[in-house]
Amino acid sequence: MKLTVVGGGSTYTPELVDGIAGRRTSLAVDEIALVDPDPERLAVVGAFAQRLLRHAGHDARVTTTDDLEAGADGASAVLLQLRVGGQAARASDETFPLGCGCVGQETTGAGGLAKALRTVPVVLDIAERVRAAAGEDAWIVDFTNPVGIVTRALLQAGHRAVGLCNVAISFQRWTAALLGVEPGAVRLEHVGLNHLTWETGVFVHGRDRLPELLERHAEALAGHIGLPAALMRRLGAVPSYYLKYFYEHDEVVRRQRTEPPRAEVVAGVERELLELYRDDAVVTKPEQLDQRGGAYYSEAAVELVHALTGGQGASRHVVNARNGGTLPFLPEDAVVEVPAVVDGSGAEPLPVPPVPPAFSGLIAHVTAYEHLALDAALRGGRDRVANALLAHPLVGQHEVADRLADELVARNADFLPWTRGRA
Repeated sequence: MKLTVVGGGSTYTPELVDGIAGRRTSLAVDEIALVDPDPERLAVVGAFAQRLLRHAGHDARVTTTDDLEAGADGASAVLLQLRVGGQAARASDETFPLGCGCVGQETTGAGGLAKALRTVPVVLDIAERVRAAAGEDAWIVDFTNPVGIVTRALLQAGHRAVGLCNVAISFQRWTAALLGVEPGAVRLEHVGLNHLTWETGVFVHGRDRLPELLERHAEALAGHIGLPAALMRRLGAVPSYYLKYFYEHDEVVRRQRTEPPRAEVVAGVERELLELYRDDAVVTKPEQLDQRGGAYYSEAAVELVHALTGGQGASRHVVNARNGGTLPFLPEDAVVEVPAVVDGSGAEPLPVPPVPPAFSGLIAHVTAYEHLALDAALRGGRDRVANALLAHPLVGQHEVADRLADELVARNADFLPWTRGRA
C-alpha cells in the first residue's frame, strides 16, 4: 500500500509516521510519499521519517517530491495537511478580528473564514489532480482546517473524501484514563460540527459513564477543555474545547489581546523541531512534538485509513461526513462530525439521539454560516465574505461584518484570485 501526504514537509508529519510505525503488523504500508513545495523542509522531514521507521523495524520506504502527480500515483489514500500561507497567514487570522472585539482563531469566526477562503480552492485543485493521478478509487482524508467546510467542498465536487479531527480521540483518551479503562473500551456519543461538538454519552461496555464523569471528574475535564465544571454539569454534556470561543467569547478576546498569538508559539516549536530532525542521532519522536498540537491524530488517521482501504472490515470512527438524515434539522448535504461505520465503501453516520435545543440551535446557526462561507470560497466576492461573517454567531452585526470583510480581503488578497476583478 502507498500512502501520500500532501503537506508532507510539515513538522507534524513525523507524528503520523510514528503512528504508522506503531501499526506495522496490521496496516501494510509499503511506501509513504511526502509531497511538499518546500525542498529544504521536505528533505529534513523525509530523512527523519525514514529513520523513525527503520528504528521501529518498519520496512516502508519514504519518498519525497514536489510533484503532486508523481507523489499521488498509485496511492490508496491521500492525506491532506495543508496550511496555505503558512504561519504568517495564521498569525493574521488570529489577530485581525481582535480590532473589532471578535475572537481571533484560525478555524472559527473571521479567522476561520479567511483560512477557508485561502484553502478551499487549493484543496479542490489538488483533489482533481489526485483523482487523475491515483484513480477514482483513492481516498482523500482531510485534516486541513476548517475540516467541515473543506470536506463539504470535496464531497460536493464528487471526491471520495472523509474529514478527520483529533478532538474525539483526545477526549476518548482523557476519559479512559479517568475511568481506569482501555481507550478502546470507550465509545463516545459525539455530536455536532467540526470544532463545534459535545459529548452527550460516554459508554463503557454498554453503560453510560458520563454521569459519573460529570459528578467525579468534571474539574479534571475542565482543565483540558478550559470551561467551568459547573457549566458542564448544568449542560449534562461535555463541550469540546473549541466551545470556549462561544461560551466565553469576551473573556477569550480579553486574554488574546494580551498574549502572543498561537502562531508565534507554534513557529518557535517548529524551528526547534526542524533542528532536532536534522540530527541523525534522533531516531524517535521528540517530546517537543507534543507541543505542536493535534494530539493522537496519528492514531486516528492510521485507524481511519486502515478501515477505508478495507484492512479491517467495518469499524466505528468519529469522522466528518455527509449529514444525510443524521441530524434532521440540517440540510442533507451539510457535513457533520459524528460516529460512523467506516469500510472500503466510505463512512456512513450512525443514528444519534435527539439533539437538545441548547446544542441544535448553535449547530444550525454555524451550519448556515458554513454554507455561506463555502459559497464565498467557491465564487469569491467581498459581499459574499461579508454575508458569511454576518451569519456567524461570533460576529452577527452588519457594521462589524463589513469592517472584518474589508480587512480580511485586504490581508489575503495575494491568495484570492477574484480580488483582481473584485467579483
